[in-house]
Amino acid sequence: MKIDAFAHILTPKFYKKMLEIEPTIPDRFPFIKIKTLVDLDERLTKWPEQGMRQVVSFANINPENFAAGQTAVEIATKANQELAEVVAAHPDKFVAGVGMLAMNNIAGSQRILENIKQDRHLVGAQIFTRHLSKSIADPEFSPILAKAAELGIPLWLHPVFDKHKPDNNLVFSWEYELSQAMLQLVQSDIFVQYPNLKILVHHAGAMVPFFSGRIEHILDSEHAQMFKKFYVDTAILGNSPALQLAIDYYGIDHVLFGTDAPFAVMPSGANDLVSQAIDYLKLSPEESTMIYYQNYRKLVN
Repeated sequence: MKIDAFAHILTPKFYKKMLEIEPTIPDRFPFIKIKTLVDLDERLTKWPEQGMRQVVSFANINPENFAAGQTAVEIATKANQELAEVVAAHPDKFVAGVGMLAMNNIAGSQRILENIKQDRHLVGAQIFTRHLSKSIADPEFSPILAKAAELGIPLWLHPVFDKHKPDNNLVFSWEYELSQAMLQLVQSDIFVQYPNLKILVHHAGAMVPFFSGRIEHILDSEHAQMFKKFYVDTAILGNSPALQLAIDYYGIDHVLFGTDAPFAVMPSGANDLVSQAIDYLKLSPEESTMIYYQNYRKLVN
């Protein structure tokens, strides 16, 4: 069994609504032109591996960037309902969905978290390294993190570009943004306030495992240790040594199979590439099972 814990989708009704608000979205975000992202029938037809199921979150076209607070909450709420319906309709392909929030309406997003908690087809909510050009660790967003901790809802952390930087790129910038957000969350003492908060970080925890020595020598021991509270996926497009580094740093029980599908390898994602990189590590059967699906089950209880 394999559960891809970090895959993406744009559901039909939500995507149509966003195009009504901003018709230039496909030009501004070229990745949307991937057919298996926006065409559900195409995605199901070109499924990457028989028996593998995905946990799907929305590609980062968030209504908070296109609509006022209450409208953004309404769009996000309907999109989450649609996502739950897609999961329910295809249980052999999708194990669960990850809901979206609208961070320009904190109270509304707290209600969305309560709705997610009640929906058996949704297991968490997606947050970004930055919302409204502010770090996810900004005090403005702390009520969301607090509510997720209170409800026991895991959060999926996805990168976005820092709009203040003129040289954003997909090769390095997103990994920096993830690493910086993790540092800011740690330094905000979020895990001191909410020790049971669970955050799954995309791209194997980005730069953190590689620079663990700097972390341990520059930060105090308490904050350095907090980095290991994060969970991470395997979505780094192969690279077995880097995956081993992530496993060694975070621990085998904090690494989840994730591919970033359907991105990177057309038409349906990097499932084969990531699976081969994991299998190359010669893990024990028990360790492979943990990465491929048991750690996901632990994350979502």
